[in-house]
Amino acid sequence: MGTATLITFIVYLIGMLGIGFAAYRMTSNLSDYVLGGRRLGPGVAALSAGASDMSGWLLLGLPGAIYASGFSAAWIGVGLAIGAYLNWQFVARRLRVYTEVANDSITVPDYLENRFKDNSHILRVISALVILLFFTFYTSSGMVAGAKLFEASFGLSYTQALWVGAIVTISYTFLGGFLAVSWTDFVQGILMFLALIIVPIVAIAEVGGWNATVEAVGSIEATHLDMVKGVGIVSIISSLAWGLGYFGQPHILVRFMALRSPKDVPKARFIGIGWMVLGLYGALFTGFVGLAYINSQDVGVLSQFGIELVNQNGVQMLADPEKIFIAFSQILFHPVVAGILLAAILSAIMSTIDSQLLVSSSALAEDFYKAIIRKNASERELVWIGRVAVAGIALIAILLAGNPDSSVLSLVSYAWAGFGAAFGPIIILSLLWKGITRNGALAGMIVGAVTVVVWKQLITPETNDAGEVITPAVIDFPLYEIVPGFILCGLVAIVVSMVGKKPSAEVVAEFEEAARR
Repeated sequence: MGTATLITFIVYLIGMLGIGFAAYRMTSNLSDYVLGGRRLGPGVAALSAGASDMSGWLLLGLPGAIYASGFSAAWIGVGLAIGAYLNWQFVARRLRVYTEVANDSITVPDYLENRFKDNSHILRVISALVILLFFTFYTSSGMVAGAKLFEASFGLSYTQALWVGAIVTISYTFLGGFLAVSWTDFVQGILMFLALIIVPIVAIAEVGGWNATVEAVGSIEATHLDMVKGVGIVSIISSLAWGLGYFGQPHILVRFMALRSPKDVPKARFIGIGWMVLGLYGALFTGFVGLAYINSQDVGVLSQFGIELVNQNGVQMLADPEKIFIAFSQILFHPVVAGILLAAILSAIMSTIDSQLLVSSSALAEDFYKAIIRKNASERELVWIGRVAVAGIALIAILLAGNPDSSVLSLVSYAWAGFGAAFGPIIILSLLWKGITRNGALAGMIVGAVTVVVWKQLITPETNDAGEVITPAVIDFPLYEIVPGFILCGLVAIVVSMVGKKPSAEVVAEFEEAARR
């Protein structure tokens, strides 16, 4: 990496830490630390939700999948766009109103306990455990993505790269909490958006235009041009089902809760969905043009940038498809612009890790420490418990990310399914149906989470270090685990609620008050 690129990159990192210090001065209590005092404007909320949602997956995982498999991998993007819109349309405003009505709830477990008047705290504890379990894997995926970026850009070893990326993100999250996370996400969201527009346009121009790109990709691998050829119905359903995950992602739901007013939802929805759709197009086209561009380049030229190649059936391919965006940043642009584009990749990674760490720390501080251990803990004490939790959870995620062969997409998919199946149906039912009960929500949540874990084990074959199958999958039906998990969670929640004791008059009255607002 050139000196100019390195300096640009370092300036960006210092800027993010500066935002963390500024937010530190504005964080005085736990509500500030985990929800920003409910004062996010629509632009910040929308881009913060989008940036924390998309993560390194948008600049590494998705372009890599398109680069390796073609447009048949685009179904995930379609599912996500639909799911995100429905989440903004049907959940955002209702959740913002209801969390304020339900004793000013500041976390998802807090909301669930207050929504169902659960004095036993079991709903809060189980939901917090689900958050800690799946966010550890989710955060680990971000650590892997960050390590791949630093490894490819700075020539560090994977382990060194892992620690460098983690330390920067942990630092500003530790200091500033939700405000730091939201403000940095806003900046990072803009940077990601610009990068995803610029990179594919320049790359396609280098190949000779769109028609030349399509012709080149078709001559290399014709199936890359077809969204359905070679893709079974189970694969399409699994990809579209990613959209179901939105309804249960705590780091996205808290952005809805933090909006300064329910009236800001329409504007935030327009900004957020517009950003997302254009960003997805950019990621798809980056991976698509990558196949044509890499095959048109001299191996010696690519090797000068430290880009590792392999030969697959006579086709020149990146050894790691998830590094295609990094490769374009290094090859096509001036060192200063390259530094900005690499910062955009780090932005995508950091914006998700910070949100996940914050939600996990709030689960420990608010939903375990305050609710179970020290009910009279001071606000300052809770903020510091949250900060210590950030560091502890990050350390576990770093250890899980220690394998350099880890796939960003596979780690994300597991955690995404876990949250979508455990929380998605419960959040929807709690906002739209006054008949759901505490026991129904609890049973559904447990069944959803367990189904994801068990199903994943049943459909995953055991392999050795070389990737060779040792023991085949128990079930040869690779349906994405969110599908059975989401369906069973919803069914169990409804059935248990209907056969058990009805909600109390207090719960019903509060539901009706939230509906009137």
